[in-house]
Amino acid sequence: MNARPRLVAFLGATVILGGCGGDDMTGPQVIEEVEFAPSLGINLASMTRTSSGLYYEDIAMGSGDPAAAGNEVEVAYTGWLTDGTTFDSGAFSFVLGAGQVVRGFDEGVTGMRVGGIRRIIIPPALGYGSQGSGPVPPDAIMIFRIEVLSIG
Repeated sequence: MNARPRLVAFLGATVILGGCGGDDMTGPQVIEEVEFAPSLGINLASMTRTSSGLYYEDIAMGSGDPAAAGNEVEVAYTGWLTDGTTFDSGAFSFVLGAGQVVRGFDEGVTGMRVGGIRRIIIPPALGYGSQGSGPVPPDAIMIFRIEVLSIG
């Protein structure tokens, strides 16, 4: 099965963020306050936090020119929830910065190079927000391990 249509639909779903109300009074998960499953090996102190609230760490740097908006990027990925549950994995291509994936995925891949591997932690506001999507519940934090396979 080709993972591209599934993930593009999954990560590229239009997200209406915040302010919609609802019965869930717990609100969005906060990266700095959540307890990550030990199996994820998350150490926020060793990661970089961007101004948008996304966390990332480079596991391997890769080589060549960095991925930038407008590039078609092919990636292999695995996504987890904070409890260690895997919600998706596969490989697909998308145009960086074109809104084909959630904002946090676009931001997390920007600057990566071919062969690079990065772990990113996407806050709800850069993911599916209060809507959730498929196996990702509303207001959930998503963790991805991403490897860049090619940049075009």
